[in-house]
Amino acid sequence: MKFFIQVKPKSSIARVEQKNEKELTVWVKEVPEDGKANDAVVRAIAEHFIVAPSRVKILRGASGRKKVVEIL
Repeated sequence: MKFFIQVKPKSSIARVEQKNEKELTVWVKEVPEDGKANDAVVRAIAEHFIVAPSRVKILRGASGRKKVVEIL
């Protein structure tokens, strides 16, 4: 299952909001340096969908705020 993600780094609260079937907005506390925000996004999505973080893969947009993520 693929999702289009809009990431909001350096947020005061970490949360996931589902806009529709294929779009999510993910707020994370981590800064976008050294992959910290990407790791936090993977963990947040895994927690939201109740799957292991190893089942969440960033397919596109690893260096940007808009990402395509796949849940295996």
